[in-house]
Amino acid sequence: QLQLVESGGGLVQPGGSLRLSCAASGFTLDYYAIGWFRQAPGKEREGVSCISSSDGIIYYVDSVKGRFTISRDNAKNTVYLQMNSLKPEDTAVYYCASAALCGIPTMELLDFNYWGQGTQVTVSS
Repeated sequence: QLQLVESGGGLVQPGGSLRLSCAASGFTLDYYAIGWFRQAPGKEREGVSCISSSDGIIYYVDSVKGRFTISRDNAKNTVYLQMNSLKPEDTAVYYCASAALCGIPTMELLDFNYWGQGTQVTVSS
């Protein structure tokens, strides 16, 4: 069964950090671009970051540039999203998803075929 599973979410104070993980089972992440998305209550799901499969392309939405870092560990079949200097507006459910290409800068949802179940990130004092 092809599956992506996110973990690492939680409650953190403004200025804090979290590292999200996206682990794959049933397929090898090496051959796929992996995107991180988030959806806040009442808002549309938006692309946050994406890492390509092999050519080193990395993308960040402007609102997280300089604060978030995406990386992949192919040996562990996992992609990470390191989130630093978190702000209350980063509060959302975060999802990872796979695609052939990142499709930056739009990161169209329909281009991403497998999705995880999401992990909640809450930034609050």
